[in-house]
Amino acid sequence: MSGLGIDHGGAISVDPDDLRRIGARLEAVAMNYQRASTVIERAYEHVVDTPGLSAHLDLVGLWSLGERVRALHDECRGAVDGTLLMADVFEYVELKVESLMSGQGEAGRDAREAMRRLEDADGRIPGLAEGLVAQWRAERFEGLGTQWPLWGLVGPAFLPLALIGGGAGLGVVPRGAVLHGAAEPVVVAPVRSSAPGSAPAGLAGALQRIPGQRGAQVAVEKYSFAGGATSYVVYIKGTQTFMPQDYGGRDPWDMKSNAELYSGRMSASYASTVAALEAAGARPGDQVQIVAHSQGGAIATRLAMQGGYEVPLVVTAGSPVDPTLGEGQTLVTLGHSDDGVRALSGGGSPGGTGSSDSIAITREYDPGFTWNDAGDPHHLTSYVDLAEEAEASGDPRIKELDTVWEHLDEAEVIERTEFRAERVERSD
Repeated sequence: MSGLGIDHGGAISVDPDDLRRIGARLEAVAMNYQRASTVIERAYEHVVDTPGLSAHLDLVGLWSLGERVRALHDECRGAVDGTLLMADVFEYVELKVESLMSGQGEAGRDAREAMRRLEDADGRIPGLAEGLVAQWRAERFEGLGTQWPLWGLVGPAFLPLALIGGGAGLGVVPRGAVLHGAAEPVVVAPVRSSAPGSAPAGLAGALQRIPGQRGAQVAVEKYSFAGGATSYVVYIKGTQTFMPQDYGGRDPWDMKSNAELYSGRMSASYASTVAALEAAGARPGDQVQIVAHSQGGAIATRLAMQGGYEVPLVVTAGSPVDPTLGEGQTLVTLGHSDDGVRALSGGGSPGGTGSSDSIAITREYDPGFTWNDAGDPHHLTSYVDLAEEAEASGDPRIKELDTVWEHLDEAEVIERTEFRAERVERSD
């Protein structure tokens, strides 16, 4: 395992406004260096102009000190200019993505106008933005082509699929997109109920609450607070059967649902998740946080965008697609660059998505040429390990997520229900 990365996602490593705040602080430092340089210069002139005073001071040392302070000012001034330029470049990438996602709507027009203002201010920005995106595209599948799962029988088969998914835009669901078609009939029933004593203990703890037993595919936790407020967390499992003979069979978490979700069609697994939330008491407009793995990430994407719930947080691990979320929604993605399923997202959105608190946690799971990964980069346990590594990094953006779990921990009652869904044959 190598190269832990924690950033905003896509080609945007940090929020442009954060860079501008850093630039403002650097500007203050540069001004202090300039003042110091002026003071040293005046002191030197005073010593030179005062008869006999130079004999008591090291004029060479004083002059050298002035030169060093002037050099520090110039370096700091260059850092200010570079930081502010990169802030504009990152913003340009974000605006370009917004323009593509919003099309001819008002948001798209506003984005293109803002891009033109940045272009007029500095003609270097479009070229630098293109270079930034090109670098991201070159690195987003790092290690994927050198993995040969299942003793080399499969080979790097996901690499062309990943390139197709990214090139066709299937890996990022655009704003306003909805699943089309009708869902197959399903029956959803509770298989286990419990009363957790607390909310998840951090990001890794949340992933560990995704159902692990074979029977359940979805778990819903209901948090009831003093005063009557409620909040829900839904945990959605990944694909349960990959076998061709199970395609369209009883378990909705199969390859048929994968194909449907990836191509924008309604799936039985999505319908089952909505039914599980309804059975747990969630209603349109209720607050629902989502934690999901693999196919569950594709379900989470659509649920956050079209489910009718208030979804402030989406956490996905190894998801084949990414949503386009609003500024009030935080997206946390965990992805191994050599995970073939995650690669189907095409690396996600070049500009990132969601609120400024959104983060992408990435690394290459198994560097170098390996004959038998057998899906290890995609396993949920591998992503729990990645979450634990991110939490151990001390990154403030990861620590900020703790406020979500801490708030849920204030609930007076926590109820957890795990659900099992199955397709049923139509009666007609």
